[in-house]
Parts: sequence; C-alpha cells; structure tokens
Amino acid sequence: MARNIQSLERAAAMLRLLAGGERRLGLSDVASALGLAKGTAHGILRTLQAEGFVEQDPASGRYQLGAELLRLGNSYLDVHELRARALVWTDDLARASGESVYVGVLHQSGVLIMHHVFRPDDSRQVLEVGAMQPLHSTALGKVLSAYDPVAHTEALDGEREAFTPRTVTDAAGFEEVLDLTRARGWAADVEETWEGIASVAAPIHDRRRMPVGAVAVAGAVERVCGESGEPRPALVASVRDCARSVSRDLGAGRF
Repeated sequence: MARNIQSLERAAAMLRLLAGGERRLGLSDVASALGLAKGTAHGILRTLQAEGFVEQDPASGRYQLGAELLRLGNSYLDVHELRARALVWTDDLARASGESVYVGVLHQSGVLIMHHVFRPDDSRQVLEVGAMQPLHSTALGKVLSAYDPVAHTEALDGEREAFTPRTVTDAAGFEEVLDLTRARGWAADVEETWEGIASVAAPIHDRRRMPVGAVAVAGAVERVCGESGEPRPALVASVRDCARSVSRDLGAGRF
C-alpha cells in the first residue's frame, strides 16, 4: 500500500483545526494542538499562506482560513448545483433536438464537460463527462470566453490551435467572434474543432448573474445547420431556452 505524504496530512489537519473552534489561532496554539515543533508548524502555515489557503492577521499574528478555500468551496458547490439544475432541462433539449447535449464549465485553460446527455437514438455513443474541450474553437468555449473574463484571458493567452481550416486562431478574429457571441447571445462551432460536426451553445448564469457554464447541442453538420450553412434558428432558440431555464433555476431571474 502506498504511504501517505506526511506534510500533506499535517497541512490538512491544520486546515481542519482552523475551520473549527476559535476563529484565529496563534503559531503556538497550532503547534501544540497538532503535536508539532513550532518550526515545522510555521513552515506549513507559511506555505498555506502563500497559496491563499491561510491568512495571517497583521496586528495579532494569528492565523485563519484564507479566501482561496472559500473560492474553491464555492466552485465545488456551483458545479454540483449547476449539474443538478440542468438535468431535467438538458434531457428535454436532447429529446426535442434529437442531438447530444453538453454542459461545460471553465477549468484551467479549457472547457470541462461536467454533464452529457446522449443523442436519443440507438447509435453507439461514448460518455464524455470529464473530457476537456478547447476554449477558442468550440461553441461552449466561445460562450465562456465571451462572458467570463477569466476564460477570455485564458483563451487569448493560450495557444489557439488550428484544428481545421475553419478554426479562428488570430487574436483580432477571435475577438470579433466573441463580440458577435455577446451581440446575439449564443455561439456556434461549424467544423472548427471536428470535421463534420457543428454545435450551438448559450451561457448559463447564477443568482449573481455571473456566467457559471454553458449548454450546447452538437451533431452532424447536415442536421444542426440549414442550407445557408448556419445553425438552424429553431435549434438555436431551443438551446437558448434551455440555458435560460437552467439560469432561472439557479436564481438568475429572466435574461
């Protein structure tokens, strides 16, 4: 059996200690409670402080939990609430559209697929929950980049690979795509990431009216797009209605 990493165990114990009991603890309190030498405790606290998991009060020198833990906790809750709220609406969208439906969220420098509804037919399909998609070429990624400043920065600073001849890779062109996305409230990917595949996505907002994810329908170009080569208006409307419904369930009100 693999051995646990002692320093990580001690760091976890410190976070649990700071999460309970008194709001702030001094170095001696932490070291005594965990049976550690002061030097050892101080080194771990300094590392946690550098990562934002612990904060030190300048006046008293005592330690408390940091804002980074709150951010991570909120992210965990947001993602799980998002999936829970999206279940019914995405099932309905898959049935109505006859296509696969995806819900994605920003993760590092890409889009993490956190919910996937299969296309409602008898074809062989692979569950893509946990898969990563690029920000700059997919409909989900464009929506997140258009509405989320962090995603926008990640997409601009990262490498924008040309997956097909249709992929927009230059910064100016990409900004134009995001302007169009914001203007019409949805994004499309017509063979920009995968040959023969098109998708349409719309943003999902939470009770703070902040973008927390996006929902997309994806399928064969000939089914998703009309004769003009653009996504079918009825399909766009269905995706946007689904996104609005999930947003309302998250407390965002009407968009």
